[in-house]
Amino acid sequence: MSKFKKAWNMFFIMFKIGLFTFGGGYAMIALLQNEFVSKRNWIDKDEFLDMVAIAESTPGPIAINSSTYLGYRRAGVIGSTLGTLGVVLPSFIIIFIISLFFDAFLSLKYVAYAFRGIQVCVTFLILSAGLKMLKGLKKTPMNLCLLGGVVVAMVLMSLLAVNFSSIFYILICGAIGLFVYLLTGLRKADDKSGKEETK
Repeated sequence: MSKFKKAWNMFFIMFKIGLFTFGGGYAMIALLQNEFVSKRNWIDKDEFLDMVAIAESTPGPIAINSSTYLGYRRAGVIGSTLGTLGVVLPSFIIIFIISLFFDAFLSLKYVAYAFRGIQVCVTFLILSAGLKMLKGLKKTPMNLCLLGGVVVAMVLMSLLAVNFSSIFYILICGAIGLFVYLLTGLRKADDKSGKEETK
């Protein structure tokens, strides 16, 4: 398959995901994982987890960042362009149509009932994505400590009604991961130099 065909294939896949995903990027993670990891096997679980971490920690919506990465991974620049366009276009079209008769749309009783049902579905999609990512997470001591620490911190902040942005959790965990990586690298370098000196 040529790169151009791969790019258009990416557009239609992302358009389909964007069209049938309610609740934003977090709800989309489960569909992305199912489509690209389980169904098509284009990337493995570890790379998908890394992609989600990068997409979440960089500026911009997670859905757009993910589609840009996956498109580039599959078909280069044209793939990232069409993948991003594919995921954005359904939302743009739907919101544009709704904006034409917004007040009348919200006043419909059945629309309000539909949105209540969609909220339940979105909650399930986000929970499903979180559980799948948790299963795929490597159970190293550092990962388990960070996971436990974040869960405890989030629960405490909620109970104490402290407004603490999720961005800070991401930045703090990223800084800890980088510090541990550098510390491990320095120890390995010291061990290697020590062995060379003994020789």
